[in-house]
Amino acid sequence: MGVADDAVEARAQGWRTLAALHARIEDELERALQRQHGISVSEYSVLDVLACQDDYHLRMNQLSNAVVLSQSATTRLVNRLEDRGLLSRYLCATDRRGIYTEVTPAGRELLAEARPTHDAVLSEALQKAAELPELAPLVDALARLALPA
Repeated sequence: MGVADDAVEARAQGWRTLAALHARIEDELERALQRQHGISVSEYSVLDVLACQDDYHLRMNQLSNAVVLSQSATTRLVNRLEDRGLLSRYLCATDRRGIYTEVTPAGRELLAEARPTHDAVLSEALQKAAELPELAPLVDALARLALPA
């Protein structure tokens, strides 16, 4: 194997390690959020992203980009949350083609209840992952990203 092949394999191994870390954490978050709050990780992410906005809303395409889902998956997810009264949608006053998705007071309340669970499970999952030699460097890198510059 040449140097270029080594670099390709190193990238592939890095990606597999990152995917493994992500899958471990997402699985633990999914189980805890579903069990304790009746929401999925994706639903939590949508509520969280919207709640972080100044007016608690985003256009559908912005929301889709923020939660890294396809437009159709985002629409299905928003439909489910809207049916539960956690989100609402409305037309943009300045551009009738634009649709905003907004977190409702009930959505903000559910998010506030679920946030401590999310944060505790995430912290614990990262702590467990840090104990595994193959995942520890990624956990360390995440910790460095979270530190203020």
